[in-house]
Amino acid sequence: MSDRTPQGKDQVRTTEVVAALSLATDLGIGVPLEHGLHSALIAARLGDILGVAQDMRAQAHYTSLLFYIGCTASAKTASEVFAEDHALTKYAVPVRFGSLPQMVAGMARAVAPPGQSPILRAMLLARGVPALAREFMDVTRADCDVAQLLTGWLGLPPAVSALFTHASARWDGRGGSGSAKGEAIPLPMRVTQVARDAAFQRMLGGDEFAARVVRSRAGGAFDPDVAEPFADHAAEILAFDPHASLWSATLACEPPPNLVLEGEGVDRALGAIGDFADLVSPYLVGHSAGVAGLAALAGHRCGLGAAEVVALRRAALVHDVGRVAVPARIWQHPGPLSPDDWERVRLHAYHTERILSRSPFLASLIPIAALHHERLDGSGYHRGSTAAALGMPARVLATADAYHTMTEPRPHRDALSPTEAAERLAMEARAGRLDRDAVSAVVAAAGQHVRRITRPTGLTDRESEVVGLLSRGLQTKQVARALGISVKTADRHVQNAYRKMGVSTRAGATLFAMRHGLATWGELPMGLAADQS
Repeated sequence: MSDRTPQGKDQVRTTEVVAALSLATDLGIGVPLEHGLHSALIAARLGDILGVAQDMRAQAHYTSLLFYIGCTASAKTASEVFAEDHALTKYAVPVRFGSLPQMVAGMARAVAPPGQSPILRAMLLARGVPALAREFMDVTRADCDVAQLLTGWLGLPPAVSALFTHASARWDGRGGSGSAKGEAIPLPMRVTQVARDAAFQRMLGGDEFAARVVRSRAGGAFDPDVAEPFADHAAEILAFDPHASLWSATLACEPPPNLVLEGEGVDRALGAIGDFADLVSPYLVGHSAGVAGLAALAGHRCGLGAAEVVALRRAALVHDVGRVAVPARIWQHPGPLSPDDWERVRLHAYHTERILSRSPFLASLIPIAALHHERLDGSGYHRGSTAAALGMPARVLATADAYHTMTEPRPHRDALSPTEAAERLAMEARAGRLDRDAVSAVVAAAGQHVRRITRPTGLTDRESEVVGLLSRGLQTKQVARALGISVKTADRHVQNAYRKMGVSTRAGATLFAMRHGLATWGELPMGLAADQS
């Protein structure tokens, strides 16, 4: 099977977009790039040995790539509960499919990492364990909500989205209240669980170690009829060239029919990538879609052709996917950043470039998407490009991103008014950092840029207001205060809205709000951006 993009300029294989997003999840959870691709190849080879039906092999392929697609939904909570960046990946993920004592010990180490003084560890445990107990089930549900919504927007079949309700299920039934067990867990998820754990254990200790660990979990977390054949054939299944990229092999192992995104389906999928990235912090919710809408309007005003505007809008949707490589605590930090943290922030544009670079279709967006922090005088990042290297679409995106960012609050400052933001842009243009024509176009477009406020799935106006405020990180009490209603009434609106949207968590509601234009800073009452405690 060729890994080539399908014929036609406005279509791309779905697995190309899914595999690129898998790279982003690798960065989001702090594992080596292509870890998810390894998992997909393991699932494919295991599926061949087991004789899994073609449709189920396809489901396992996509699910293996996107197993951690919910990682940004819980990033803020993880930054508040755990003492180290990526502590879950370091201490809890290795024992995710272990015994109950192993899982408890792994979580304890994530809350209070080894190497600290006994007193400090005791303090971390005293603070972190109650917080973890409060948040754990909601985080699990949030991962499920987010995975189901995003996989649907990526154009994957409903059967794939449904699999994520079983991501935490165990063969022995100890996956939590209400979770499936045994053969009630769909076979593609049973294969995916083994594939993801095998890839992780291989990373930790090599092929033989992975085989031993997976075999030890047969009959516990794993279906013995899946885990034991893996262990028996581990040398064959795990035979990878350590020096070669697995991108082409991953695309080639996608079982037919090879799904294809076209036209608006491409836009929905790229929008899903932007929404995935924006979930990393309440301050960033809706940013990518907002910048895309503003940049497209400004691009028309600059005289860009129709195809150029389409490329500009799509590049804007994915321009910040590299944010997921930056720990959520940095995006939440209210004060000056350390030199190391600032360097991580500067590299997010580089990570956007690397995520997009493997797919020829997505790589065509790099000259716009990855240059959104460059400036005409070379003072931007990450390349330090100057005017000669920046086409008009890149100049428009840089300006639209700057304007939109200024009009959004951040942990260290309040949002600027549209007038103040326009004045700042004009100053940047006079200083030779932003393009004058792009600044004029963005400011003019901002005057007509009214976000699409719909009332989907039967939401009332009040319920839509509530969902918008929830998406900005406000708790139910704060929503009630903002709208001048009782907490009981606010909670009733929340539950009614959840039911109508088909979600059960704030993360799911936030994704819904972004997709339907309900997450707008303009609707947030003044002062509440800083009052989210």
